[in-house]
Amino acid sequence: MTTSVLSEQTKQQHTSEPVPLAQKADLSADAPRSAGVLLHISSLSSAGGIGTLGKEAFRFVDFLYQAGQKWWQILPIGPTSYGDSPYQSFSSFAGNPYFIDPELLIEQGLLTEQEFSSFDFGNDVERVDYEKLYQNRYRMLDLACDRFDAEDPAFLRFLREESWWLEDYALFTALKTAHGGKPWYEWEDDLRLRRDDALQQARQTYDCELQRVCIRQFLFRRQWRALKAYANEHGIHIIGDMPIYSALDSADVWANPKVYQLNEDLLPTEVAGCPPDAFSEDGQRWGNPLYDWDYIKQTDYDWWCKRLGAAADLFDVVRIDHFRGFAGYYAIPAEDDHARNGCWRDGPGLDLFETLRRKIGRVPIIAEDLGFLTEDVHQLLADCGFPGIKVLQFAFDSREESDYLPYLYPENCVVYTGTHDNDTVLGWISSLGEEEAAYTKDYLRLTDRDGAGWGMMKEALASRGKIAILTMQDLLSLGSEARMNTPSTLGGNWCWRMRGECVNDWLAGMLHHWCEVYHRLPEPPQPIQISE
Repeated sequence: MTTSVLSEQTKQQHTSEPVPLAQKADLSADAPRSAGVLLHISSLSSAGGIGTLGKEAFRFVDFLYQAGQKWWQILPIGPTSYGDSPYQSFSSFAGNPYFIDPELLIEQGLLTEQEFSSFDFGNDVERVDYEKLYQNRYRMLDLACDRFDAEDPAFLRFLREESWWLEDYALFTALKTAHGGKPWYEWEDDLRLRRDDALQQARQTYDCELQRVCIRQFLFRRQWRALKAYANEHGIHIIGDMPIYSALDSADVWANPKVYQLNEDLLPTEVAGCPPDAFSEDGQRWGNPLYDWDYIKQTDYDWWCKRLGAAADLFDVVRIDHFRGFAGYYAIPAEDDHARNGCWRDGPGLDLFETLRRKIGRVPIIAEDLGFLTEDVHQLLADCGFPGIKVLQFAFDSREESDYLPYLYPENCVVYTGTHDNDTVLGWISSLGEEEAAYTKDYLRLTDRDGAGWGMMKEALASRGKIAILTMQDLLSLGSEARMNTPSTLGGNWCWRMRGECVNDWLAGMLHHWCEVYHRLPEPPQPIQISE
Protein backbone atom coordinates (compact mmCIF):
# COMPACT_ATOMS: atom_id res chain seq x y z
CA MET A 1 0.00 0.00 0.00
CA THR A 2 1.23 3.51 -0.69
CA THR A 3 0.19 4.73 2.75
CA SER A 4 1.07 2.79 5.85
CA VAL A 5 -1.42 2.09 8.61
CA LEU A 6 -0.69 4.19 11.68
CA SER A 7 0.71 2.50 14.76
CA GLU A 8 -1.90 1.63 17.37
CA GLN A 9 -0.42 4.19 19.78
CA THR A 10 -0.65 6.92 17.15
CA LYS A 11 -4.22 5.99 16.34
CA GLN A 12 -5.24 6.56 19.92
CA GLN A 13 -3.90 10.10 19.72
CA HIS A 14 -6.42 10.90 16.99
CA THR A 15 -9.25 11.69 19.38
CA SER A 16 -9.82 15.32 18.50
CA GLU A 17 -13.31 16.63 17.96
CA PRO A 18 -14.64 16.31 14.39
CA VAL A 19 -14.10 19.22 12.02
CA PRO A 20 -16.80 21.92 12.13
CA LEU A 21 -19.74 21.57 9.75
CA ALA A 22 -18.47 24.42 7.59
CA GLN A 23 -15.31 22.43 6.87
CA LYS A 24 -17.06 19.17 6.18
CA ALA A 25 -17.71 17.48 2.88
CA ASP A 26 -18.83 19.71 0.03
CA LEU A 27 -22.18 18.73 -1.53
CA SER A 28 -22.68 22.06 -3.27
CA ALA A 29 -23.58 22.38 -6.93
CA ASP A 30 -20.06 23.45 -7.88
CA ALA A 31 -18.31 20.65 -5.99
CA PRO A 32 -15.96 18.56 -8.17
CA ARG A 33 -16.93 15.08 -9.31
CA SER A 34 -15.96 12.37 -6.84
CA ALA A 35 -16.38 8.70 -5.96
CA GLY A 36 -16.58 6.42 -2.94
CA VAL A 37 -17.27 2.93 -1.69
CA LEU A 38 -20.16 1.48 0.31
CA LEU A 39 -18.95 -0.98 2.96
CA HIS A 40 -20.42 -1.38 6.41
CA ILE A 41 -18.18 -1.63 9.49
CA SER A 42 -19.45 -5.15 10.16
CA SER A 43 -18.12 -6.34 6.79
CA LEU A 44 -14.47 -5.56 7.55
CA SER A 45 -12.13 -8.51 8.06
CA SER A 46 -11.30 -7.73 11.69
CA ALA A 47 -10.42 -10.46 14.17
CA GLY A 48 -13.22 -11.56 16.45
CA GLY A 49 -16.09 -12.50 14.16
CA ILE A 50 -17.24 -9.07 12.97
CA GLY A 51 -15.74 -5.90 11.52
CA THR A 52 -14.58 -3.37 14.11
CA LEU A 53 -13.05 0.10 14.42
CA GLY A 54 -9.51 -1.26 14.66
CA LYS A 55 -6.63 -1.83 12.27
CA GLU A 56 -8.72 -3.27 9.41
CA ALA A 57 -10.83 -0.10 9.38
CA PHE A 58 -7.66 2.01 9.19
CA ARG A 59 -6.33 -0.25 6.45
CA PHE A 60 -9.54 0.28 4.50
CA VAL A 61 -9.05 4.04 4.76
CA ASP A 62 -5.57 3.53 3.29
CA PHE A 63 -7.15 1.56 0.45
CA LEU A 64 -9.66 4.33 -0.27
CA TYR A 65 -6.92 6.94 -0.24
CA GLN A 66 -4.78 4.90 -2.62
CA ALA A 67 -7.77 4.30 -4.92
CA GLY A 68 -8.47 8.02 -5.26
CA GLN A 69 -11.74 7.92 -3.35
CA LYS A 70 -13.36 10.72 -1.38
CA TRP A 71 -16.21 8.89 0.36
CA TRP A 72 -16.66 5.92 2.67
CA GLN A 73 -20.35 5.17 3.06
CA ILE A 74 -21.49 2.95 5.93
CA LEU A 75 -24.82 1.72 7.26
CA PRO A 76 -26.29 2.86 10.60
CA ILE A 77 -23.91 2.20 13.51
CA GLY A 78 -26.40 1.87 16.39
CA PRO A 79 -26.80 -1.23 18.57
CA THR A 80 -28.88 -3.75 16.64
CA SER A 81 -31.95 -5.55 17.95
CA TYR A 82 -33.75 -8.74 16.93
CA GLY A 83 -32.98 -9.58 13.32
CA ASP A 84 -29.58 -7.83 13.47
CA SER A 85 -30.70 -5.05 11.12
CA PRO A 86 -28.81 -1.76 11.53
CA TYR A 87 -32.10 -0.08 10.59
CA GLN A 88 -33.78 -1.44 13.74
CA SER A 89 -31.68 -0.12 16.60
CA PHE A 90 -32.14 0.14 20.35
CA SER A 91 -31.03 3.77 20.15
CA SER A 92 -30.71 6.60 17.66
CA PHE A 93 -27.70 7.96 19.56
CA ALA A 94 -25.68 5.00 20.86
CA GLY A 95 -22.94 3.12 19.05
CA ASN A 96 -22.89 -0.62 18.43
CA PRO A 97 -20.63 -2.25 21.07
CA TYR A 98 -19.91 -5.10 18.64
CA PHE A 99 -17.74 -2.61 16.72
CA ILE A 100 -15.41 -1.94 19.68
CA ASP A 101 -12.08 -3.41 18.62
CA PRO A 102 -10.73 -6.02 21.10
CA GLU A 103 -7.14 -5.69 19.88
CA LEU A 104 -7.13 -2.02 20.84
CA LEU A 105 -8.52 -2.98 24.27
CA ILE A 106 -5.62 -5.41 24.65
CA GLU A 107 -3.12 -2.65 23.84
CA GLN A 108 -4.74 -0.46 26.49
CA GLY A 109 -4.44 -3.19 29.13
CA LEU A 110 -8.20 -3.63 29.44
CA LEU A 111 -8.17 -7.15 28.03
CA THR A 112 -5.62 -9.93 27.61
CA GLU A 113 -4.94 -11.88 24.45
CA GLN A 114 -5.77 -15.09 26.29
CA GLU A 115 -9.15 -13.72 27.34
CA PHE A 116 -9.92 -12.56 23.81
CA SER A 117 -9.02 -15.92 22.29
CA SER A 118 -11.08 -17.82 24.89
CA PHE A 119 -14.37 -16.54 23.47
CA ASP A 120 -16.03 -18.12 20.45
CA PHE A 121 -17.24 -15.49 18.00
CA GLY A 122 -17.48 -17.83 15.01
CA ASN A 123 -14.79 -18.97 12.62
CA ASP A 124 -16.31 -18.11 9.24
CA VAL A 125 -14.24 -15.25 7.83
CA GLU A 126 -16.94 -14.46 5.24
CA ARG A 127 -20.01 -14.41 7.52
CA VAL A 128 -20.95 -12.81 10.82
CA ASP A 129 -22.32 -15.28 13.38
CA TYR A 130 -24.66 -12.99 15.32
CA GLU A 131 -25.82 -15.75 17.66
CA LYS A 132 -22.29 -16.32 18.95
CA LEU A 133 -21.68 -12.58 19.20
CA TYR A 134 -24.86 -12.22 21.25
CA GLN A 135 -23.77 -15.01 23.56
CA ASN A 136 -20.18 -13.90 24.08
CA ARG A 137 -19.38 -10.34 23.03
CA TYR A 138 -20.77 -8.55 26.07
CA ARG A 139 -19.15 -11.09 28.40
CA MET A 140 -15.81 -10.15 26.87
CA LEU A 141 -16.51 -6.42 27.01
CA ASP A 142 -17.53 -6.71 30.67
CA LEU A 143 -13.97 -7.77 31.49
CA ALA A 144 -12.65 -4.60 29.87
CA CYS A 145 -15.29 -2.39 31.49
CA ASP A 146 -14.52 -3.73 34.97
CA ARG A 147 -10.83 -2.80 34.51
CA PHE A 148 -11.58 0.64 33.10
CA ASP A 149 -10.77 3.67 35.24
CA ALA A 150 -14.18 5.20 35.87
CA GLU A 151 -12.47 8.37 37.18
CA ASP A 152 -10.80 9.01 33.81
CA PRO A 153 -11.38 12.75 33.15
CA ALA A 154 -12.26 12.09 29.50
CA PHE A 155 -14.87 9.54 30.58
CA LEU A 156 -16.36 11.92 33.16
CA ARG A 157 -16.56 14.64 30.52
CA PHE A 158 -18.28 12.20 28.17
CA LEU A 159 -20.86 11.40 30.88
CA ARG A 160 -21.63 15.09 31.35
CA GLU A 161 -21.83 15.99 27.68
CA GLU A 162 -23.90 12.97 26.59
CA SER A 163 -26.14 12.61 29.66
CA TRP A 164 -29.18 13.89 27.72
CA TRP A 165 -29.45 10.53 25.90
CA LEU A 166 -26.93 8.27 27.65
CA GLU A 167 -28.72 8.04 31.01
CA ASP A 168 -31.97 6.82 29.45
CA TYR A 169 -30.16 4.44 27.11
CA ALA A 170 -28.08 2.95 29.92
CA LEU A 171 -31.14 2.38 32.11
CA PHE A 172 -33.10 0.96 29.16
CA THR A 173 -30.27 -1.48 28.41
CA ALA A 174 -29.89 -2.57 32.04
CA LEU A 175 -33.62 -3.11 32.46
CA LYS A 176 -33.87 -5.00 29.21
CA THR A 177 -31.11 -7.35 30.38
CA ALA A 178 -32.83 -7.78 33.75
CA HIS A 179 -36.07 -8.69 31.96
CA GLY A 180 -34.42 -11.38 29.86
CA GLY A 181 -34.46 -9.27 26.70
CA LYS A 182 -38.21 -8.57 26.75
CA PRO A 183 -39.28 -5.35 24.98
CA TRP A 184 -39.97 -2.40 27.25
CA TYR A 185 -43.71 -2.43 26.52
CA GLU A 186 -43.92 -5.84 28.24
CA TRP A 187 -42.29 -4.64 31.48
CA GLU A 188 -44.29 -4.00 34.65
CA ASP A 189 -46.29 -0.76 34.58
CA ASP A 190 -44.04 1.19 36.97
CA LEU A 191 -41.08 0.80 34.62
CA ARG A 192 -43.00 0.77 31.36
CA LEU A 193 -44.67 4.07 32.28
CA ARG A 194 -41.44 5.50 33.74
CA ARG A 195 -42.72 6.32 37.21
CA ASP A 196 -40.09 8.29 39.12
CA ASP A 197 -39.83 6.07 42.21
CA ALA A 198 -39.43 2.93 40.10
CA LEU A 199 -36.76 4.50 37.90
CA GLN A 200 -34.81 5.75 40.92
CA GLN A 201 -34.90 2.31 42.50
CA ALA A 202 -33.77 0.72 39.24
CA ARG A 203 -30.80 3.09 39.02
CA GLN A 204 -29.65 1.95 42.45
CA THR A 205 -30.30 -1.75 41.80
CA TYR A 206 -28.47 -1.84 38.48
CA ASP A 207 -25.75 0.71 39.20
CA CYS A 208 -22.93 -1.64 38.11
CA GLU A 209 -24.57 -2.47 34.79
CA LEU A 210 -25.34 1.20 34.13
CA GLN A 211 -21.65 2.00 34.47
CA ARG A 212 -20.72 -0.82 32.09
CA VAL A 213 -23.13 0.46 29.46
CA CYS A 214 -21.66 3.96 29.73
CA ILE A 215 -18.10 2.67 29.52
CA ARG A 216 -18.94 0.66 26.40
CA GLN A 217 -20.33 3.78 24.78
CA PHE A 218 -17.23 5.76 25.74
CA LEU A 219 -14.93 3.09 24.30
CA PHE A 220 -16.95 3.02 21.10
CA ARG A 221 -16.89 6.81 20.77
CA ARG A 222 -13.15 7.02 21.45
CA GLN A 223 -12.35 4.42 18.80
CA TRP A 224 -14.76 6.05 16.35
CA ARG A 225 -13.15 9.48 16.84
CA ALA A 226 -9.72 8.02 16.14
CA LEU A 227 -10.86 6.34 12.94
CA LYS A 228 -12.77 9.36 11.67
CA ALA A 229 -9.85 11.70 12.36
CA TYR A 230 -7.54 9.40 10.42
CA ALA A 231 -9.99 9.23 7.50
CA ASN A 232 -10.43 13.00 7.38
CA GLU A 233 -6.67 13.58 7.47
CA HIS A 234 -6.44 11.43 4.35
CA GLY A 235 -9.22 13.30 2.55
CA ILE A 236 -11.80 10.55 3.14
CA HIS A 237 -15.24 11.75 4.26
CA ILE A 238 -17.61 9.37 5.99
CA ILE A 239 -21.23 9.18 4.86
CA GLY A 240 -23.32 7.92 7.77
CA ASP A 241 -26.80 6.50 7.40
CA MET A 242 -29.73 7.65 9.53
CA PRO A 243 -32.99 5.68 9.40
CA ILE A 244 -36.02 7.94 9.37
CA TYR A 245 -37.87 5.84 11.97
CA SER A 246 -37.07 4.57 15.45
CA ALA A 247 -37.55 0.94 16.45
CA LEU A 248 -40.54 0.40 18.74
CA ASP A 249 -38.36 -1.50 21.22
CA SER A 250 -35.84 1.27 21.71
CA ALA A 251 -34.69 3.72 24.34
CA ASP A 252 -35.92 6.46 22.00
CA VAL A 253 -39.57 5.43 22.24
CA TRP A 254 -39.44 4.35 25.89
CA ALA A 255 -37.91 7.64 27.01
CA ASN A 256 -39.84 9.94 24.62
CA PRO A 257 -43.32 8.46 24.10
CA LYS A 258 -44.88 11.84 23.26
CA VAL A 259 -42.72 12.04 20.14
CA TYR A 260 -44.61 9.07 18.65
CA GLN A 261 -48.20 8.19 17.80
CA LEU A 262 -48.99 5.83 20.69
CA ASN A 263 -52.25 4.94 22.42
CA GLU A 264 -52.92 5.07 26.16
CA ASP A 265 -51.09 1.74 26.59
CA LEU A 266 -48.07 3.25 24.79
CA LEU A 267 -48.54 1.00 21.78
CA PRO A 268 -48.82 2.26 18.19
CA THR A 269 -52.22 2.28 16.51
CA GLU A 270 -50.55 2.55 13.10
CA VAL A 271 -47.06 1.60 11.98
CA ALA A 272 -44.66 2.49 9.19
CA GLY A 273 -44.12 0.73 5.87
CA CYS A 274 -44.65 1.19 2.18
CA PRO A 275 -47.57 0.29 -0.09
CA PRO A 276 -47.88 -2.58 -2.57
CA ASP A 277 -46.09 -2.08 -5.88
CA ALA A 278 -44.80 -4.03 -8.85
CA PHE A 279 -42.25 -5.73 -6.60
CA SER A 280 -44.53 -6.70 -3.68
CA GLU A 281 -48.27 -7.23 -3.82
CA ASP A 282 -48.53 -6.96 -0.02
CA GLY A 283 -46.22 -3.97 0.31
CA GLN A 284 -43.79 -3.81 3.24
CA ARG A 285 -44.83 -3.60 6.90
CA TRP A 286 -41.81 -2.30 8.83
CA GLY A 287 -43.61 -2.03 12.16
CA ASN A 288 -41.92 1.17 13.39
CA PRO A 289 -44.05 3.64 15.36
CA LEU A 290 -44.95 6.80 13.47
CA TYR A 291 -44.06 10.28 14.63
CA ASP A 292 -46.54 12.67 16.19
CA TRP A 293 -45.52 15.56 13.98
CA ASP A 294 -48.02 17.94 15.60
CA TYR A 295 -46.38 17.46 19.00
CA ILE A 296 -42.88 17.60 17.54
CA LYS A 297 -43.67 20.89 15.83
CA GLN A 298 -45.01 22.31 19.12
CA THR A 299 -41.60 21.59 20.67
CA ASP A 300 -39.84 23.40 17.78
CA TYR A 301 -38.62 20.01 16.51
CA ASP A 302 -36.38 19.63 19.55
CA TRP A 303 -35.98 15.82 19.35
CA TRP A 304 -35.17 15.92 15.65
CA CYS A 305 -32.66 18.72 16.18
CA LYS A 306 -30.91 16.56 18.77
CA ARG A 307 -31.00 13.56 16.48
CA LEU A 308 -29.64 15.27 13.38
CA GLY A 309 -27.14 17.23 15.45
CA ALA A 310 -25.80 14.00 16.95
CA ALA A 311 -25.51 12.43 13.49
CA ALA A 312 -23.71 15.51 12.13
CA ASP A 313 -21.27 15.26 15.02
CA LEU A 314 -20.41 11.66 14.10
CA PHE A 315 -20.38 11.84 10.30
CA ASP A 316 -19.22 14.19 7.57
CA VAL A 317 -22.42 13.66 5.57
CA VAL A 318 -25.75 12.26 6.77
CA ARG A 319 -27.74 10.05 4.42
CA ILE A 320 -31.39 10.09 5.55
CA ASP A 321 -33.16 6.87 4.72
CA HIS A 322 -36.74 7.06 3.33
CA PHE A 323 -36.68 10.82 2.80
CA ARG A 324 -40.10 10.73 1.14
CA GLY A 325 -41.60 10.15 4.60
CA PHE A 326 -41.04 13.83 5.41
CA ALA A 327 -43.39 14.87 2.60
CA GLY A 328 -45.96 12.14 3.21
CA TYR A 329 -45.77 8.86 5.12
CA TYR A 330 -47.60 5.56 4.74
CA ALA A 331 -49.59 4.54 7.83
CA ILE A 332 -50.60 0.88 8.28
CA PRO A 333 -53.10 -0.38 10.90
CA ALA A 334 -50.96 -1.90 13.65
CA GLU A 335 -53.04 -5.08 13.81
CA ASP A 336 -52.41 -5.91 10.12
CA ASP A 337 -49.58 -8.26 9.17
CA HIS A 338 -49.37 -6.73 5.68
CA ALA A 339 -49.34 -3.23 4.17
CA ARG A 340 -52.35 -3.42 1.84
CA ASN A 341 -54.69 -1.37 4.03
CA GLY A 342 -52.44 1.58 4.70
CA CYS A 343 -53.02 5.19 3.75
CA TRP A 344 -50.93 8.30 3.13
CA ARG A 345 -50.69 11.11 5.66
CA ASP A 346 -48.93 14.48 5.46
CA GLY A 347 -45.42 14.79 6.85
CA PRO A 348 -43.78 17.92 8.30
CA GLY A 349 -42.43 19.06 4.94
CA LEU A 350 -40.05 21.98 4.52
CA ASP A 351 -40.86 23.41 7.94
CA LEU A 352 -38.78 20.68 9.61
CA PHE A 353 -35.67 21.36 7.54
CA GLU A 354 -35.94 25.13 7.83
CA THR A 355 -36.10 24.72 11.60
CA LEU A 356 -33.16 22.32 11.63
CA ARG A 357 -31.10 24.76 9.57
CA ARG A 358 -32.04 27.65 11.85
CA LYS A 359 -31.21 25.78 15.06
CA ILE A 360 -28.16 23.65 14.20
CA GLY A 361 -26.84 25.12 10.96
CA ARG A 362 -26.29 23.56 7.56
CA VAL A 363 -25.76 19.81 7.74
CA PRO A 364 -24.58 18.04 4.58
CA ILE A 365 -27.43 15.66 3.76
CA ILE A 366 -28.07 13.04 1.08
CA ALA A 367 -31.75 12.23 0.67
CA GLU A 368 -32.66 8.61 -0.06
CA ASP A 369 -35.59 9.41 -2.34
CA LEU A 370 -36.44 5.94 -3.65
CA GLY A 371 -39.88 4.38 -3.69
CA PHE A 372 -43.27 5.81 -4.59
CA LEU A 373 -42.55 9.48 -5.34
CA THR A 374 -45.20 12.14 -5.77
CA GLU A 375 -44.88 15.78 -6.76
CA ASP A 376 -44.71 16.93 -3.14
CA VAL A 377 -41.63 14.74 -2.60
CA HIS A 378 -39.91 16.18 -5.67
CA GLN A 379 -40.77 19.70 -4.52
CA LEU A 380 -39.46 19.10 -0.99
CA LEU A 381 -36.19 17.75 -2.35
CA ALA A 382 -35.84 20.75 -4.67
CA ASP A 383 -36.64 23.22 -1.87
CA CYS A 384 -34.08 21.62 0.44
CA GLY A 385 -31.45 21.36 -2.28
CA PHE A 386 -30.26 17.97 -1.07
CA PRO A 387 -28.88 15.51 -3.63
CA GLY A 388 -31.13 12.50 -4.14
CA ILE A 389 -29.95 9.06 -5.17
CA LYS A 390 -30.10 7.04 -8.38
CA VAL A 391 -29.71 3.25 -8.48
CA LEU A 392 -28.52 1.84 -11.80
CA GLN A 393 -30.18 -1.53 -11.27
CA PHE A 394 -33.56 0.20 -11.39
CA ALA A 395 -32.85 1.55 -14.87
CA PHE A 396 -33.42 -1.74 -16.67
CA ASP A 397 -36.59 -3.07 -15.05
CA SER A 398 -39.41 -3.44 -17.57
CA ARG A 399 -42.10 -3.48 -14.86
CA GLU A 400 -42.13 0.29 -14.56
CA GLU A 401 -41.20 3.46 -16.43
CA SER A 402 -37.66 4.30 -15.47
CA ASP A 403 -36.11 7.67 -14.67
CA TYR A 404 -32.99 5.85 -13.53
CA LEU A 405 -31.30 5.67 -16.92
CA PRO A 406 -28.03 7.61 -16.63
CA TYR A 407 -28.76 10.10 -19.41
CA LEU A 408 -31.68 11.39 -17.32
CA TYR A 409 -29.66 12.01 -14.15
CA PRO A 410 -29.28 15.53 -12.78
CA GLU A 411 -25.83 16.55 -11.62
CA ASN A 412 -27.09 16.99 -8.07
CA CYS A 413 -27.43 13.29 -7.27
CA VAL A 414 -25.51 10.33 -5.87
CA VAL A 415 -25.30 7.38 -8.26
CA TYR A 416 -25.13 3.78 -7.03
CA THR A 417 -24.84 0.46 -8.83
CA GLY A 418 -26.97 -0.89 -5.95
CA THR A 419 -27.58 -0.32 -2.25
CA HIS A 420 -27.60 -2.60 0.80
CA ASP A 421 -31.12 -3.71 -0.18
CA ASN A 422 -30.12 -4.74 -3.72
CA ASP A 423 -28.46 -7.87 -4.97
CA THR A 424 -24.90 -7.52 -6.21
CA VAL A 425 -24.60 -6.57 -9.87
CA LEU A 426 -23.59 -10.11 -10.87
CA GLY A 427 -26.41 -11.62 -8.82
CA TRP A 428 -28.90 -9.12 -10.21
CA ILE A 429 -27.99 -9.56 -13.86
CA SER A 430 -28.17 -13.34 -13.59
CA SER A 431 -31.79 -13.02 -12.42
CA LEU A 432 -32.95 -10.77 -15.30
CA GLY A 433 -35.43 -11.94 -17.85
CA GLU A 434 -34.38 -12.26 -21.46
CA GLU A 435 -35.69 -8.84 -22.48
CA GLU A 436 -34.11 -6.96 -19.57
CA ALA A 437 -30.81 -8.83 -19.94
CA ALA A 438 -30.58 -7.99 -23.65
CA TYR A 439 -31.36 -4.31 -23.04
CA THR A 440 -28.85 -4.13 -20.19
CA LYS A 441 -26.15 -5.70 -22.35
CA ASP A 442 -26.84 -3.28 -25.20
CA TYR A 443 -27.04 -0.19 -22.99
CA LEU A 444 -23.83 -0.97 -21.11
CA ARG A 445 -22.06 -2.10 -24.29
CA LEU A 446 -21.08 -5.34 -22.60
CA THR A 447 -18.78 -7.86 -24.27
CA ASP A 448 -17.27 -11.09 -23.06
CA ARG A 449 -14.19 -9.08 -22.17
CA ASP A 450 -16.12 -6.42 -20.33
CA GLY A 451 -18.12 -8.08 -17.56
CA ALA A 452 -21.39 -6.81 -16.18
CA GLY A 453 -19.92 -5.78 -12.83
CA TRP A 454 -17.31 -3.38 -14.15
CA GLY A 455 -19.64 -2.38 -16.97
CA MET A 456 -22.19 -1.15 -14.43
CA MET A 457 -19.57 0.47 -12.25
CA LYS A 458 -18.03 2.35 -15.16
CA GLU A 459 -21.52 3.52 -16.17
CA ALA A 460 -21.99 4.91 -12.66
CA LEU A 461 -18.60 6.63 -12.76
CA ALA A 462 -19.31 8.03 -16.23
CA SER A 463 -22.73 9.42 -15.29
CA ARG A 464 -23.56 13.09 -14.75
CA GLY A 465 -24.09 12.60 -11.02
CA LYS A 466 -21.57 14.52 -8.92
CA ILE A 467 -20.95 11.54 -6.63
CA ALA A 468 -20.70 7.86 -7.59
CA ILE A 469 -20.74 5.18 -4.89
CA LEU A 470 -19.75 1.59 -5.67
CA THR A 471 -20.36 -1.35 -3.35
CA MET A 472 -17.38 -3.36 -2.18
CA GLN A 473 -19.13 -6.55 -3.27
CA ASP A 474 -19.31 -5.28 -6.86
CA LEU A 475 -15.68 -4.19 -6.79
CA LEU A 476 -14.83 -7.76 -5.80
CA SER A 477 -17.07 -9.23 -8.56
CA LEU A 478 -19.12 -11.26 -6.08
CA GLY A 479 -22.51 -12.86 -6.69
CA SER A 480 -25.69 -13.19 -4.64
CA GLU A 481 -23.85 -15.00 -1.85
CA ALA A 482 -22.46 -11.57 -0.87
CA ARG A 483 -25.81 -9.76 -0.81
CA MET A 484 -26.17 -7.70 2.36
CA ASN A 485 -29.96 -7.70 2.76
CA THR A 486 -33.09 -9.04 1.12
CA PRO A 487 -36.01 -6.80 2.22
CA SER A 488 -38.99 -8.41 3.99
CA THR A 489 -36.99 -11.49 4.98
CA LEU A 490 -35.62 -12.59 8.34
CA GLY A 491 -32.42 -14.52 8.86
CA GLY A 492 -29.23 -14.59 6.83
CA ASN A 493 -29.11 -10.83 6.31
CA TRP A 494 -26.40 -8.31 7.31
CA CYS A 495 -23.84 -11.14 7.57
CA TRP A 496 -21.46 -10.66 4.64
CA ARG A 497 -17.76 -9.99 5.36
CA MET A 498 -14.88 -9.57 2.97
CA ARG A 499 -11.57 -11.37 3.28
CA GLY A 500 -8.56 -9.30 4.30
CA GLU A 501 -6.67 -10.01 1.09
CA CYS A 502 -9.45 -8.32 -0.91
CA VAL A 503 -8.06 -4.93 0.10
CA ASN A 504 -5.03 -4.86 -2.15
CA ASP A 505 -2.91 -2.71 -4.47
CA TRP A 506 -4.27 -4.21 -7.67
CA LEU A 507 -7.89 -3.35 -6.85
CA ALA A 508 -6.91 0.11 -5.62
CA GLY A 509 -5.07 0.71 -8.89
CA MET A 510 -8.00 -0.48 -10.99
CA LEU A 511 -10.44 1.79 -9.17
CA HIS A 512 -8.02 4.72 -9.29
CA HIS A 513 -7.64 4.25 -13.06
CA TRP A 514 -11.36 4.37 -13.82
CA CYS A 515 -11.89 7.33 -11.50
CA GLU A 516 -9.16 9.11 -13.43
CA VAL A 517 -10.77 8.22 -16.76
CA TYR A 518 -14.11 9.66 -15.62
CA HIS A 519 -12.63 12.71 -13.83
CA ARG A 520 -13.54 11.67 -10.30
CA LEU A 521 -10.14 11.82 -8.60
CA PRO A 522 -9.61 14.31 -5.80
CA GLU A 523 -8.10 17.61 -6.89
CA PRO A 524 -5.18 17.63 -7.27
CA PRO A 525 -4.91 13.91 -8.17
CA GLN A 526 -3.17 11.76 -5.57
CA PRO A 527 0.07 9.97 -6.57
CA ILE A 528 -0.13 6.22 -6.70
CA GLN A 529 2.26 3.32 -6.93
CA ILE A 530 0.93 -0.08 -7.90
CA SER A 531 2.79 -3.11 -6.62
CA GLU A 532 3.92 -5.67 -9.19
